[in-house]
Amino acid sequence: MSRRLALAVFLVLLLAVGAGLVVRLSGGGGMPRVASGPTILDVDLDESYPEGPPAAGFSTLLSPARTTLRELIDTLDRAASDPSVAGIVARVGSGPSGMARAQEMRDAILRFRARRKFAWAHAETFGEGGNATHGFFLASGFDQIFLQPSGDLWLTGVALETPFVKGTLEKLGVQPVFGKRYEYKNAVDFYTEKGFTPAHREALEKLKDSWYGQLVRGIATGRRIAESDVRSAIDRAPLLGTEAVEARLIDGLAYRDQVIRRALTRAGRSAQTVSLARYRARIGRPPGRRALALIYGVGEVTRGRSTENAFLGSLTMGSESVSAAFRAAAEDPAIRAIVFRVDSPGGSYVASDTIWREVARAREKGKPVIVSMGDVAGSGGYFVALGADKIVAEPGTITGSIGVFAGKFVLAGLFDKLGVSFDEVHSGANALLWDPARDFSPAERARFDAWLDRIYEDFTARVAVGRKLSKERVSEIARGRIWSGEDARALKLVDELGGLETAVRLAKSSAGIAPSETVALEIFPRPHSLAEIVRSRLFGPQEAERDRDAEASLIGSALRTLQPIARRLHALGLDGPKGVLSMPEVR
Repeated sequence: MSRRLALAVFLVLLLAVGAGLVVRLSGGGGMPRVASGPTILDVDLDESYPEGPPAAGFSTLLSPARTTLRELIDTLDRAASDPSVAGIVARVGSGPSGMARAQEMRDAILRFRARRKFAWAHAETFGEGGNATHGFFLASGFDQIFLQPSGDLWLTGVALETPFVKGTLEKLGVQPVFGKRYEYKNAVDFYTEKGFTPAHREALEKLKDSWYGQLVRGIATGRRIAESDVRSAIDRAPLLGTEAVEARLIDGLAYRDQVIRRALTRAGRSAQTVSLARYRARIGRPPGRRALALIYGVGEVTRGRSTENAFLGSLTMGSESVSAAFRAAAEDPAIRAIVFRVDSPGGSYVASDTIWREVARAREKGKPVIVSMGDVAGSGGYFVALGADKIVAEPGTITGSIGVFAGKFVLAGLFDKLGVSFDEVHSGANALLWDPARDFSPAERARFDAWLDRIYEDFTARVAVGRKLSKERVSEIARGRIWSGEDARALKLVDELGGLETAVRLAKSSAGIAPSETVALEIFPRPHSLAEIVRSRLFGPQEAERDRDAEASLIGSALRTLQPIARRLHALGLDGPKGVLSMPEVR
């Protein structure tokens, strides 16, 4: 039997097994059926809804399908206009890790309620020995909040904490040699300081105050109580369940089955609950003609293709992949405008510039580009947005960090401790510039600084042009500083506050599409289906090369148990410094 025939037989068997699993799990070979009568949507808002396109290919067989944030929001919006849906009962708890993500989900609940439908939230507990402020902020968008009698409310406020490893590096004999532009570009402080610099503290204080204000205002409005009462409750937290009811933060103590029974009674005769997954299967793909492209730019900005990091469970924004997506969308006559969803802490300057160029080229071809920012769009993640027609951010989006840093670790002390020695010969005055065994020479430092200056000047110049600001004004608000979306809007770094729904509205307007017209978002590049991957393996070596990343992601799925360790190493920076247009994780 030939190798290709053997592969074909194996794949056919695999497909048969996979199809059998699907049939067994769905209870039959067709679409899930929902009985007539009022529907109550059962949604778990305490699970992770990733950014990025839905999984495709082999990964859909080997791991459970994960609903993306976009699919969640779209399903809630479609349920709001579905006359068969009477209300929502949602599981809540700790909530999403990002402020902007909590706001985008909360806004979808508010739009649902605006259609005169009820939305109830139930939590077993808001945190169990941990901060659940984001979770309760999300819950405050519902008209009723119930807490299990054994639960508590850990509404403990906002805290931003940063680790520093300078002391660790000193013990190891490692000297960080970095340059930054300018004092607020605090990604390097992780290596070079043992605590906050005045600029670092100032930036985080401002971000913390903005987030805290947004949380207090949102909870006060949602619960119809005074902001002073919310602040008082936060200062007294964690609150016991009965204390939360007395503070009017919780409507009642009840178990989930009791809340479901009340919701069914309210919805009326023949009402039933339907899970989000079953409801999505029932309604099918979003209606409307293809008119808008949706391109994702998620994760660290890198050169080459976008990838999935199996160890970190994260994506990268590859300049080659994102650029190809923009070119395809720009050349597609059915596409009238492009929505660029960015959720990135930055990365490579060159890769960011490549993506910026393709955004500009799409606009030159008459395709408006609207950027929608997720939890974070900092440094290179902000750079790639500068060529767009408009930028949309949530009030809590971390944005800005208009600055640059780079450097190296001098390991001479560590090598001495290990008994390692070096010798060398070289030609070229700066051939040893990046040598980890020695510091920069004066001449090398001069070239290094000139490089940083050039990148910073280019970055700030593009901000001035793209945001229609004077160079003097950009100089005041740049310097590597991060801002909340709320503050960035006041500084004219973004155009409007909102989520993907707001960006779609602006894209339709830019393309001359009526607000009432229903359009479908077409993801670019289109994810490969399992059948396409099979065909490429059997009939096309070119396609096989293109799908090699899909195979890599399969291998990576078997290593997911290592993700917690890898994430910790990544957070400590032990896998090396990131691109020059990067910002640190804010947590």
